[in-house]
Amino acid sequence: MATEAADADADAYDQFLQKVKRINNVEGAAGILGWDQEVMMPEGGTPARSQQRSALSAISHDLLTDDEMADLLADLESQDLDDEQRAVVREVRRKHERATSVPTDLVEEISRTTSEALPKWEQAKEEDDFSIFAPTLEKLVELEREYAEHIDPEKDPYEVLFEEYEPYLGIDTAEETLERLRDELVPLIDDVRESDVDLASPFDGTYDADTQEDLARDVLDTLGYDWNRGRLDTAPHPFSSGNQFDARVTTRFDESDPLGALMSTIHEFGHATYTLGLPDEEYGTPLGQSRDLTVHESQSRLWENHVGRSKAFWERFLPELTERFPEAEDLTVDDLYEAVNEVYEDNLIRVEADELTYHMHIVVRFEIEKQLIRGEIDVEDVPELWNDKYEEYLGIRPDSDAEGCLQDIHWSHGSFGYFPTYSLGSVLAAQLYATAEEDIDDLDERVAAGDFEPLHDWLTENVHQHGARYTTDDLIERATGESFTADYFLDHVESKFSELYDLDG
Repeated sequence: MATEAADADADAYDQFLQKVKRINNVEGAAGILGWDQEVMMPEGGTPARSQQRSALSAISHDLLTDDEMADLLADLESQDLDDEQRAVVREVRRKHERATSVPTDLVEEISRTTSEALPKWEQAKEEDDFSIFAPTLEKLVELEREYAEHIDPEKDPYEVLFEEYEPYLGIDTAEETLERLRDELVPLIDDVRESDVDLASPFDGTYDADTQEDLARDVLDTLGYDWNRGRLDTAPHPFSSGNQFDARVTTRFDESDPLGALMSTIHEFGHATYTLGLPDEEYGTPLGQSRDLTVHESQSRLWENHVGRSKAFWERFLPELTERFPEAEDLTVDDLYEAVNEVYEDNLIRVEADELTYHMHIVVRFEIEKQLIRGEIDVEDVPELWNDKYEEYLGIRPDSDAEGCLQDIHWSHGSFGYFPTYSLGSVLAAQLYATAEEDIDDLDERVAAGDFEPLHDWLTENVHQHGARYTTDDLIERATGESFTADYFLDHVESKFSELYDLDG
């Protein structure tokens, strides 16, 4: 009898797992359509693409919320599952409970509206006219409020949306962390701007985009990007997407700034190397998927800031840069280290921001989207409020919507609650890298030699291979021996920028 019961339990879990994999494959197909829309789709393809993505959203939603899934989850409640099985059930149950609260027609409408929003955002940005995007943004805000209301009418709607991207650290942690960054970074930024030190700004010519791409590919080669499972393309807003068998990265090139595309490419490589480090055998299940956006962003910010903006990195890559751009042959490692870490007084663009002021860009977005979702401001208020906050936190004021509130793509995706994870991820990156430095002998020397395998291995062992087996806070504790903390990040930027700008002298 015991054997029969065990077999029945195994059958139920196997049925459940097959259904989970089917859902994830449908979502993966929708992801490829999204990648194509941003990278390769003809401009006129939006009407069909919006219907295709809407249909796939409805299918995955129906599979996740149908009676069969509910029955399987109920059956698994009483079964004797192992730790990995319990983790899979936990993750699927959380998604199931949220999804069952939301009508399928609303899911379809959100998907259709976000597909239609992308070209509106692109047109508004190109024509520098917020009014082109404003009606669509207003509709998206209303739809996302409705979505949050269905999930939990008693909870702050912004908190509900934030939990879509970071379900375990909590909105209180996000607010406390961002408030601490704002309070401690603004005085440091002021000190940097009052410093008499002028860092090297060696790039003042024109740098061919094709040659920049060749350099970006050189860097990806050396970092260890698996071209058999990935590709590099361009997009208006750099991003990465995919799974452990197909993890693609995009970047964009500015012919006046050869370092910008390089940092963007390294950032997206960090995302892709996390995705590629997920276990192949768990594809289609939560154990083969990333642990939400705080952890995902920690990987991109770790590679961008702690590797790509390090002096050791430029000891390795100065020869490649000067080979691709002979006009830069007189540059030194110190020149490049200073150039990639310069704090620009007039930088308005988040994805081009330095490691220090970047978080004020996030604070602005975080504060505004909270007010939007909570109904404290109207969509028409966004451009002026945006500009006011930039002036307050960064001492600069955008002259246009394109370099102000239209610069980011996220709201056209309906991604409200996403932005805080950029700062949370940066904070976690510092915590992880500090632990890696303790565990890996001579990490700086290895980076300078182009030996990135030990860092890859450490991240795979402590982060990537676990997928979503652990909650965010548990994963951080296991990887670093501590709870999530901003201490390491604040120590890192205080030390780095005090030395660069001679703040102690």
